[in-house]
Amino acid sequence: MLKTYTANYTKIPSGYMGQLVEWPEVVTEGKTLEDCRESLQDALQEMIAAYRQQELDAKF
Repeated sequence: MLKTYTANYTKIPSGYMGQLVEWPEVVTEGKTLEDCRESLQDALQEMIAAYRQQELDAKF
């Protein structure tokens, strides 16, 4: 299932900072806007994996 999320981007001295509106704990930076978008996608996948692992750990 593919979902679409909203991201806010801010120009910073080192490039761009991005944060997902629906997942405010997912925050990344990138030298370019495209780098930041890719980093946000990776960070979201990592966050989902971490939540799933916590859920599994809580069951045992």
